[in-house]
Amino acid sequence: MKKDNSSTVHFSHYINRELSWLEFNDRVLEEARDKHNPLLERFKFLAITASNLDEFFMVRVASLKDLVNARYNQPDPAGLTPENQLAAISERTHQMVSRQYSTLNRSLLPALANQTVRLLTPEELTSEQKLATLDYFRTTVFPILTPMAVDAARPFPLLANRSLNLIVKITGNARTGIMAKLDPTDKEQAFDFALIQIPTVIPRLYELPSTTGKDLILLEDIVRMHLDHLFTGVSYGEASCFRIMRNADLDLEEEDAADLLKAIEKQLKLRQWGQVIRLEAEDSIDDELLSVLTRSLSIHEPDIFLINGPLDLTFLFGLYNLPLDPGLRFAPYESQPIVQLQTDDLFAAIRQSDILLHHPYETFDPVIELVRQAAEDPAVLAIKQTLYRVGGESPIVRHLAAAAEKGKQVLVLVELKARFDEENNIQWARRLEQAGCHVIYGLVGLKTHSKITLIVRRDDDRIRRYIHLGTGNYNDITAGIYTDLGLMTCNEGIGTDATDFFNMLSGYSAPLSWRKLIMAPFWLRTSLTRRIEREKNHALQGKPARIIAKLNSLVDPDLIASLYEASQAGVQIDLIVRGICCLKPGVPGLSQTITVRSIVGRFLEHSRIYYFANDNAPELFLSSADWMPRNLDRRVELMFPIEDEVAWEKVMTVLETQLSDTERSWLMGPDGQYTRVDRRGKMHLDCQQHFCDQAILAGKQVKTDLSDQVLVPVRR
Repeated sequence: MKKDNSSTVHFSHYINRELSWLEFNDRVLEEARDKHNPLLERFKFLAITASNLDEFFMVRVASLKDLVNARYNQPDPAGLTPENQLAAISERTHQMVSRQYSTLNRSLLPALANQTVRLLTPEELTSEQKLATLDYFRTTVFPILTPMAVDAARPFPLLANRSLNLIVKITGNARTGIMAKLDPTDKEQAFDFALIQIPTVIPRLYELPSTTGKDLILLEDIVRMHLDHLFTGVSYGEASCFRIMRNADLDLEEEDAADLLKAIEKQLKLRQWGQVIRLEAEDSIDDELLSVLTRSLSIHEPDIFLINGPLDLTFLFGLYNLPLDPGLRFAPYESQPIVQLQTDDLFAAIRQSDILLHHPYETFDPVIELVRQAAEDPAVLAIKQTLYRVGGESPIVRHLAAAAEKGKQVLVLVELKARFDEENNIQWARRLEQAGCHVIYGLVGLKTHSKITLIVRRDDDRIRRYIHLGTGNYNDITAGIYTDLGLMTCNEGIGTDATDFFNMLSGYSAPLSWRKLIMAPFWLRTSLTRRIEREKNHALQGKPARIIAKLNSLVDPDLIASLYEASQAGVQIDLIVRGICCLKPGVPGLSQTITVRSIVGRFLEHSRIYYFANDNAPELFLSSADWMPRNLDRRVELMFPIEDEVAWEKVMTVLETQLSDTERSWLMGPDGQYTRVDRRGKMHLDCQQHFCDQAILAGKQVKTDLSDQVLVPVRR
């Protein structure tokens, strides 16, 4: 049952979730501005801010516009109506975009030029470079292009989402040649403008011949240089770049979708053609052309961004991958082996003790290897797994398919509604079905976001269940850049719950009580609320009480209200929230015992860890769920306990180290603003680098003398 605390807390006690997310993206932007970071990493951070902002508009801003269009005007927990939020978002994002391009133009590009790498404009090219671009245009670019004139017979075309285009002003009479012959009665009608979509099938960065370093030019500038090849016999003037963004938030009534897979495929096609919600254009664009665009796209001034530089900064990912001085990037890091898993028999290792994995510091390979061994082991009878976001060439999917082809029972829940991974997941679902796997798509109205694998094996003594649970996806690519935790266990209680979990997903079984696992949307909210209230009561009784929570987002008003109550009772609450945080810490009389820090670094903080002191009988959990209404009420999530002493100490070390970080942490103030941790008088600690160093030390011990590696559990 959802507890309603929100009515007892004033609007001023909450931060709007959209504005909080924008503050997170600004912290990423600060990494691009930080001169202590290697230069190419700064370009990468800037590209990430642009990619993040794109998704934010396509989903969050689009959703708010849908509410406005539906005349919905109820305020959010921070007291802002959808219209209020859109106005605040527009102001904040215009500021952010200005800072993005100030960072690019004033800092990053000049610093790159000092490394003899230049991004050139057409005016800066030498004669030799102009000849090179002409040859490239003729042989490669020109055959791909399709200029589209706009007139009474040819209306403004439907432009694809996130497409980059040139709009060209036609200054003379275009009714010559073949068009005049086709319509000899209308010789006075002239084209006003034409559009050219910049191709995405060839690289946007083109390397020019150079004797002084590495010179680059953008594809749109190459096209702009050679418009005479596209508009022969026509006078043309200004040519400016613009880019549109459309509503890409899927609106799917699952109850009416007889075939979920086909319904989502249909919605994916519509995503390219949703309402235009953002227009980016070069700030030098002709006023008349801008007026044409705004009228044709039905877009208004707050959603127009005039840009001083190249549009769509995601092209900077290409700069990051250039073969340049390795010192311009973070030192390469290779995920390290895990002491307990240096064996050919992972099942034997798991029988010996629970095993905790910390990615990307420790390798994700054992997770893949566990599925591979299960697929090939004749003693394995069944494999069941949930898949949310899967890598492009997923070895896990390949092994699951192989297991089914060998006759094992394989059940896979593929979440088709994982945003922006829908198409990829559809392909994997079909591949698994063709191999003979039982593929299900989750529960109606809910996304399945939990990360769990269950392997049923006939051991020498009995049938045993082996389980992997994680905070992150079964994606070998993101496992190298997201920080996540995973647990391998054959705990009887967890195994029984795992069986019930999959039976519930695939059939009609709904157990009334579980032993170890705590599941959303049925029990996770009440479980968390009960534990927060328990800490509050312990504090009121003078008993030890503390909460530490590491998560990606804290939005849920009811849990925030419970945390405020616990703080007022004296509970020390330390929150490590990477992104959105709607709670205000350190407010006298409300949250003065609460601290909030955000960690932003080379790896994306993604793990969810929840610790409750519980009067010297502490509890520690990992989870797939953030503290957001969607996770607690509209998703299938799992929270699971850490009980093994070695695993416990490893998880607690993660929390304690991050709470001591001085290099990657930002602290939130009572006003919702973030500042970097004050390092004065403190030992400098970069938590992510520390975990890298510790994993490397452990890895060296594995490689040199595993027999001398002794793990001594520390009592909690």
